[in-house]
Amino acid sequence: MTETGASAFFGTAVQALLVSERIDTVLVLGATTSGCVRASVVDSVQHGFPTFVVTDCCADRAAGPHEASLFDMTAKYADACTAEEVVSYFEGLPGTVAG
Repeated sequence: MTETGASAFFGTAVQALLVSERIDTVLVLGATTSGCVRASVVDSVQHGFPTFVVTDCCADRAAGPHEASLFDMTAKYADACTAEEVVSYFEGLPGTVAG
């Protein structure tokens, strides 16, 4: 899917794909925290998905905008988690190698 805007949802079939695959939660990570990540988090919430931002898997051009955006997103839109927490969660699910 090719993005045409800052959000992964804008002008793409992401929302339809998530619904058709019965995905009920969205994890957002990537660059740039203050741009695409934030836009995708806001759109994910607006589409009704519980949303998590993987804080140690996001980056920005400078620390200030990165930290400010994470603060804003986790105060208003998304829950914060780390990559380690995500991996641990998925490894604990039934039917996985570790679970």
